[in-house]
Amino acid sequence: MAGFTVKSGFYKDGKKRALTMSYDDGAPEDRILVGIFNDYGIRGTFHLNSARVMAGNSITAEEVGELYRGHEVAVHCVNHPFLEQLPKESVVYEIFEDRRNLESLVKYPVRGMSYPFGTYSNDVISTAKSLGICYSRTVRSTNGFGVPNDFMQWNPTCHHNGGIIEKLDQFANYRFNGALFYVWGHSFEFARNNNFDMMKSFCEKASALDGVWFATNIELYDYITAVRSIVLTADRDIAYNPTATDVWLDVNGEAVMIPAGKSVSFR
Repeated sequence: MAGFTVKSGFYKDGKKRALTMSYDDGAPEDRILVGIFNDYGIRGTFHLNSARVMAGNSITAEEVGELYRGHEVAVHCVNHPFLEQLPKESVVYEIFEDRRNLESLVKYPVRGMSYPFGTYSNDVISTAKSLGICYSRTVRSTNGFGVPNDFMQWNPTCHHNGGIIEKLDQFANYRFNGALFYVWGHSFEFARNNNFDMMKSFCEKASALDGVWFATNIELYDYITAVRSIVLTADRDIAYNPTATDVWLDVNGEAVMIPAGKSVSFR
């Protein structure tokens, strides 16, 4: 056997850890939260209800494209319903029309989602996938730093009120490569609880960590999916990347880039 131990434990640019943020509903307080993220180079995904946006009851349609530039806008359904309680035709409308409306504002394909109220069913998952949704976030905290087995049931690490400052210390000292810290919530909660300073402290501390990729949800989906698509020879001495995404593999403890569409020999 060849003397190569190949693992998939590195993120973009050979970084060992990743951090992503996920916020729902498009509340006006997103303006403050996005500002904090931008100040510290943190990246996030914002799940919007287009009926609220189009009516001007939250973030306005006119500001969506610019406000969330550098972040990701994703589906949260038109009217924030309990999807599993609706007939299929209504599920299709809520997801696909939200996607269509948001794409008209951001001018790129919208492929991600979070479940309104965190509830869903197998039928909802199947329908969402048929409508071009690649991943959807739940509200079930893992309190860990693993990557999802099923992106359509993407469980976050925790809500932002789940002790994220303390968890950040655990994340920084996590001894396994490939750790993913995923925080979710609603920006209006910071105003309600008067704790925007907590998020600012978290972002400041996170931004100072070495070897962390700050990514949106869809960037993580695309990257992890690309890593899982790598083809190795039987001797594990050559890796072929059939995707359009450069990836980094852990080869004998070193980060080795496998360029998009290329093969790399480890000999």
